[in-house]
Amino acid sequence: MALIIPLGQTAHLPKWQQPKVLLIVMACAMPIAFAVWSALLNNFVIEVGKFDGSDNGWLHTVREIPGFLAIGVIALIMFIREQTLGLVSLMLLGVATAITAWFPSMGGILTITMLSSIGFHYYETVNQSLQLQWLTKDEAPRVLGALLAVGSAATLFAYGAIVITWRTFDLSYNFVYLVSGGITAVMAVAAFFLYPQFESPNPQIKKFILRKRYWLYYALQFMAGARRQIFIVFAGFMMVERFGFDVHEITTLYLINLVINIVAAPFIGRAVGRFGERNALIIEYIGLIAVFSAYGGIYVFGWGVVLASVLYVIDHIFFAMALALKTYFQKIADPQDIAPTAAVAFTINHIAAVFLPAALGYLWLVSPTAVFAFATMMAFGSFVLALFIPRNPHKGNETIFVARGLAQRA
Repeated sequence: MALIIPLGQTAHLPKWQQPKVLLIVMACAMPIAFAVWSALLNNFVIEVGKFDGSDNGWLHTVREIPGFLAIGVIALIMFIREQTLGLVSLMLLGVATAITAWFPSMGGILTITMLSSIGFHYYETVNQSLQLQWLTKDEAPRVLGALLAVGSAATLFAYGAIVITWRTFDLSYNFVYLVSGGITAVMAVAAFFLYPQFESPNPQIKKFILRKRYWLYYALQFMAGARRQIFIVFAGFMMVERFGFDVHEITTLYLINLVINIVAAPFIGRAVGRFGERNALIIEYIGLIAVFSAYGGIYVFGWGVVLASVLYVIDHIFFAMALALKTYFQKIADPQDIAPTAAVAFTINHIAAVFLPAALGYLWLVSPTAVFAFATMMAFGSFVLALFIPRNPHKGNETIFVARGLAQRA
């Protein structure tokens, strides 16, 4: 039976066994499988699976179904500790990624994608919960920025290996998927056996909850999920379909994103801590409005590959600022609500993700510009919602309307 240690009693453990180090290990392990899978995906489904835009939309709809069902985490943590569930999910992600190329038909790709997606989404749900439970409110923005940088560094290593070796050694999709997924699975197994179980000081509610005072957080999660899916599904697909990017070329573009994130993410975390979640999210959404509008302009005005590549990089920088949404919730939440609300929020985040990729996949066949115009509207909606965040959010001051109501009553 695993050793259970309360968070407040971990000082005696070796530094490498501290809770924050486990968060770092998981932050390294996940991207090695998931980021490599993502980097090869567009080329794999076009070259091997012979997918068109509609097929690609259905693939991502299937991929997001487990995210929509992330609420099932609440049922699982009644029987399994969160830390255990997170590591088991990470193992599943690694194993499913490793065998992806064994199933090159559309049915096979959809099936293995579903399995890897279960691992990814359940891991992400639990990981977000553990981060907010194990980190104090003061250190959370800084540490979350550092974890984002660590994940980017791990992904940078994986992408760098692809860029250097893909053509040099004429690598196959099967070999790259086996190695990347295998590394993630081995790291998850090692973390399972080498780390004790850490006990949060605030026992989590293990049932479904929806609180009225979290409504703004729910709304922001919904908009973020819809907006991000459009980018994930269609921005990379555009680079391959319109501009003919090869595996090593699109991976090079990812590498540029990662180098920037490694440098920028810690500064973004500190900026969120200093200037607040409201300002960070407003800046993010204004930037995304401009980026998605410019994506549409590529098809309207025939702008070239250089601008498309620059926009892709800028897009990633703005998405890094989304950590402000996590710390906003941490500030307004009851401590015991973090785990169930993380599951609920992940489900809300994926409501649009289940139907949007397939629906917009058909629209893409008619007008890619219309797809990016829709994304621009979603970013604008997020911007409006961000204006409702108070400058000093906390329990009892979740939105600007609460503060105004209190002022009127006073």
